[in-house]
Amino acid sequence: MCGIAGLLGNGSLDDAMSMAAAIGHRGPDGSGGFFSNVENENVSVAFSHARLSIIDLGGSRQPIHSDHGCVLMINGEIYNHQKIKSELQNYPFRTAGDSESILALHRAYSWNRPIGENPAERHIEWVSKLDGMWGFSLWDPSTNELILCRDPFGIKPLLRTQLSDGTLLFGSEVKTFRGHPEFSAKPDISALAVRLAYEYPLDQTTLFLGVTSVGIGTIETWSLEEGKPTLTGVAQYFRPQVAPADSWNPSQNANALLSGLNKSIQDRLMADVPVGIVLSGGLDSSLIAALAHNAADLAGKPTPECWTVADSEDNVDLQASIMVAENQDLGHHVHIMDESTMWKKLPEFVWNGEDLDISVMFWQSVFEQMKDNVTVALCGQGADELHAGYSRYRNLQRHTNLINSRLELVEKISIPDSDRGLGKSWSSRSIMPENNFSSLTETLEFEQTRGQMSNFQLRLGDRHSMAQALEARVPFLGMSHANLANKLPISWRLSDKDEKMALRAAADLTTLPKEIVRRPKLPAGTATSPTLVSELITTLSDRAADWAKEYGALTKQLLDQPDMAIGMRIFHAMHLTEAGPNQRKGDLLDVLDDVGPWPQ
Repeated sequence: MCGIAGLLGNGSLDDAMSMAAAIGHRGPDGSGGFFSNVENENVSVAFSHARLSIIDLGGSRQPIHSDHGCVLMINGEIYNHQKIKSELQNYPFRTAGDSESILALHRAYSWNRPIGENPAERHIEWVSKLDGMWGFSLWDPSTNELILCRDPFGIKPLLRTQLSDGTLLFGSEVKTFRGHPEFSAKPDISALAVRLAYEYPLDQTTLFLGVTSVGIGTIETWSLEEGKPTLTGVAQYFRPQVAPADSWNPSQNANALLSGLNKSIQDRLMADVPVGIVLSGGLDSSLIAALAHNAADLAGKPTPECWTVADSEDNVDLQASIMVAENQDLGHHVHIMDESTMWKKLPEFVWNGEDLDISVMFWQSVFEQMKDNVTVALCGQGADELHAGYSRYRNLQRHTNLINSRLELVEKISIPDSDRGLGKSWSSRSIMPENNFSSLTETLEFEQTRGQMSNFQLRLGDRHSMAQALEARVPFLGMSHANLANKLPISWRLSDKDEKMALRAAADLTTLPKEIVRRPKLPAGTATSPTLVSELITTLSDRAADWAKEYGALTKQLLDQPDMAIGMRIFHAMHLTEAGPNQRKGDLLDVLDDVGPWPQ
C-alpha cells in the first residue's frame, strides 16, 4: 500500500518525486523513483512512490523492475499472489511480496503479442486473473506503452490529468498533481453541480477541472503520437452486474453467503503488520467482527481488535459496538470525540477527502485512533450497495424528484460529447436520475458502477485511512461475497419494513446478539456524531447563506443545502485558495474567513 505518482511527456525525476512527496502521508516507510528518456522520442517517463510497508517489509521496494524490461508501481494488494506465483514458476521472482505477480502475468500473457486496434484489450485476460484492490501503472519500453489500471470496484484510486503541453500526470490523489509546478487546481462546475444534486460525484469525475479518475474495472493504454501522450486504448475487464435470481432459500444458501464473507476476511488478513477492525455497531461491521476469530484462525493470524468513535458515551452506535465486542470477546478501543473536534479538524478532513464532506468526520477520528496500533483496518463499506441498505431505496421516485429539484436550480450543466464515454470523465448515459433509479435493480447497479460506492464510500475509506498511513480493506467487496450478493432476489434485500434480509439470515448463523442482527440501518455520520454535526450547521447557517451567494451557477443549490454551503467554503479555502502541495493550517474559522477569489 502506498501512494504512486508519475508522468509521461515533458518532465524530470525531480518532478515525479515532488508529486510523490505531496502524498507522502500515504507512504512514510520509504520512497523510490524511475526515470527514462523514451527511445526515439523527445520525451520522458518518470515514476515515484511513497511506500507504506505491509507485506515483505524488507523487500518489494517500488518501482519494481522485471526481467522483460518493464517497470511497475502499484497502490494496493493482490490477495491471490501466491496462487499466481505457483502457476508462473518460470518467472524469476525477486521479492516475497504480492506486487511482482502483476509483472509476471504481464510477461506471460501480453508481452510481445500483437497489439491490435484497441491495445488495452490484450491486457484483459491477465488483469482478470488478479484478485485484490489496486491502482497501478506499468511502463513497457519495448512498445512505449503505459498501462493505467484500477481494481474491479474502485476500492483504490488512480487519477490523471494532462498539462497544457500534453504531458500526462497520474497519481493516487489530486494532491499528487499539486506537487507539479505546472498544475493549477480549478473547480469543475458541472461536476460540482451534479455532486450537489446526487450528494456524491458521478462517473469518473472529480471536483477538479481536467482531473479524471481511471474507471473502475478499467485498463487504459497510453502511447506517444508525434511526441504527445495519447490515450490509445480503453477496455473494461469487469463491470459489476446486479442480476437477481428468482428465488433464494436461507436454509440452503445463507451459509454460502456467510462463507464467502469469511473467505474475504481471511484474505484481507494478509499482512506482516497488525490488523484492526472499524466497529460502528451496525450490522456490516458487526458481522466482520463476528467472523474475526474464525477467519484469523484459518489465516494463521492474530485475531484483530476493534475501534469505535462516537460523540458521547450514550451514543446508540457506541452502545451497540460495546455489546458486539463483549459478545465476541474482542479487544475494544473506544474514543469519545471532543466537542471542539469539528471546529479544529474539519479543514484537515476536507483537505484529506478532496470533497465537500462534513457530516462523516468520524472516519478521520477513528483512523487517528487506530494508527498507533495497527497498519491495516477492515471496514464494512460496500454492504449497503450490495444488499440495499439505504432507506431512500424504498421510495425511488421521491429520491428521483429530490435530485431533479436540485438539478433544476442550475441554469445549465454543460457536458460536451467529447467528455462522455469509456475513458472519459462522464459515462455516455444521461445524468438525469430517472435513467438511473427506474427500479431497485437499476439503482444498485448504478450505485456500484457510477455513483456512491466508489465515489463516496470507498473514497472516504481510502483518503482518510491513508491520511493516517493506514490501509483500509473492505471484505464485503471480495469477489466470493460480492458475486453472490449481486444475484440475491430483490425481495431478500429490501421490503417495506426491513433491509438486508439475506445478510441478516447469514448473520443469524453467527453468535451475534439478535438485537444486533435485527438492528435497523442508521445514517453513518448523523448516527456517530449527531450532536457535533447539527451544532456546527446551526451555528454557521447564517454565514453559509452569505457564502452560497459567492458561487455563481451553484448559488441556488447551496442556498438549498446549508451543510453543503459550509463544505463548499471549506473546499474553496483548502483546495482552491493557495497553490502548491502543502495543507493550509488553522482551525475552521481561520480558513473560512480567509479564502481567495473563486476561480472561473
